Amino acid sequence: MKRVLLVSNSEQSAASLSQLLRSEGYVKITTSFSAYSARDIAEQGDEEYDLICINAPLPDENGIELSREFAATTRSSVVIIVPQKNADEVNDLLTEHGVLVIAKPINRHLLHHYLQFTDCFRTRILRVERENQRLKNMVEDIKIIDRAKLLLVTCLNMSESQAHKYLEKQAMDLRTSKLSVAKQVISTYEN
Repeated sequence: MKRVLLVSNSEQSAASLSQLLRSEGYVKITTSFSAYSARDIAEQGDEEYDLICINAPLPDENGIELSREFAATTRSSVVIIVPQKNADEVNDLLTEHGVLVIAKPINRHLLHHYLQFTDCFRTRILRVERENQRLKNMVEDIKIIDRAKLLLVTCLNMSESQAHKYLEKQAMDLRTSKLSVAKQVISTYEN
């Protein structure tokens, strides 16, 4: 279920954009009518939005700073819709922040492609984020195993090679992971 936070300056424009977004598969649409309330919704909400769509200008700001904030602090795709006359200038300001700028009036066909692009981009970012987390976990596991090896070397006068073989053999004999054996070694010898 695709979720969107729609920030717009009027109920009429929010209704039109909501209809367009629903036709693109965005089922859950949360609407805000100011930058202040959008920030509040984003901070208070437990859910993550697939898309944050800002229809600028807003009553309390132009929407540029808000889009920068959301691009920096969320994993959501961020789109800002601006008047045609400002589109190039706003695009120059926001491209480096990863915000997609769409000019008004909105072309339905182009919007479809823009939203497909944001979905693809967000999917790739989430995949990279998952891989990054996996690698971080792997590094943490290696640190724990190395700490256990160091304890075996210092407490039992093993060589590094012997400590490594000991952890592997224990893991195989106990039918558990080397990490689990390393944690046991740490809890036994660290105090």
